[in-house]
Amino acid sequence: MNPRRLFAVWHARNLEFLRDRSTLVFNFVLPLALVVAFAVIFGGQPRNLMDIGVITAPGATLDAGLHPFLGTRYVDFHRVEAADLDAAIRAVERHQSALLLDLRGAPGYWVNADSPNGYLAEKLLLASARDAVRQPVSGAAVGYVDWLLPGILGMNMMFSCLFGVGYVVVRYRKSGFLRRLSATPVTALEFGAAQILSRLALTVSVTTLVYAVLALLVPFRNDGSVFLLFATAVLGAICMISLGFMVAARFSSEELANGFINLVSWPMMLLSGVWFSLESAPPWLRMAAETLPLTQMLQAARAIMLDGAGILDVLPRLATLLAMTAVFLGIAAAGFRWRAA
Repeated sequence: MNPRRLFAVWHARNLEFLRDRSTLVFNFVLPLALVVAFAVIFGGQPRNLMDIGVITAPGATLDAGLHPFLGTRYVDFHRVEAADLDAAIRAVERHQSALLLDLRGAPGYWVNADSPNGYLAEKLLLASARDAVRQPVSGAAVGYVDWLLPGILGMNMMFSCLFGVGYVVVRYRKSGFLRRLSATPVTALEFGAAQILSRLALTVSVTTLVYAVLALLVPFRNDGSVFLLFATAVLGAICMISLGFMVAARFSSEELANGFINLVSWPMMLLSGVWFSLESAPPWLRMAAETLPLTQMLQAARAIMLDGAGILDVLPRLATLLAMTAVFLGIAAAGFRWRAA
């Protein structure tokens, strides 16, 4: 090995990297953005020990003046509307909420005796209101595996869709394949549709196979329709493939495309509920997460699997995925470039 040749190649590669300003910026911005995102999500005041829903008369404030129990420290009290009573009781059944307190008249409450937090919450409540009427409920807790499974499958689909289309299209453009293809009657929309259908078949097949194998190896919860869950996965995959196609519509640098795809995928992996719930995150952050296609797919999938939701329950999220797909494809077709700059 010749040290001079080794140094020359090493030096040339360094210059190439430093002159690629876009890639250099992404290498700086991405880790910075990750640290800031984690600081926003997990920073701030310590989290409360338990979550308790409260039903009150219209206009009542959740403070100790309404009921002494509401002055308990380190407990997160949140208002529950009367129309959401069934969903709030279901949260108590599944150990997602420690207790549900009804203060519209004589105090009453729902509690799951099998929930550790429910047991402690009931003791605290009875210490301040011994006349509260107990309404026991029962139900198994939603395990972390039950909650995590849709997130893992969704994350795998996201990376497959974004890199499987976005990176490949950029490589086609850089190699001159798209330039030669532009001489044919094929339109940008036709080319994009072919890419979507090809990646869709691969992504959905792999995800279905993984789901089937996990069903045999790991017991997990699915209270809803498997066919509706499959339809949700298909719509989510189409939406994220369209997003990848939009990102790659004009790039000719593989490094730059890789950076942009990472810029798109990492916020979804952090904010769409893959690993953890954003229920305690700031409201503006939860609103921002709703604009991400992975969030819409995972929320619909978890509603089907954990709550047994039907088509009408998840229809708004499926409609949102379709609308996002139309927007992504429209932008990609309008700005698609056959030739590298």
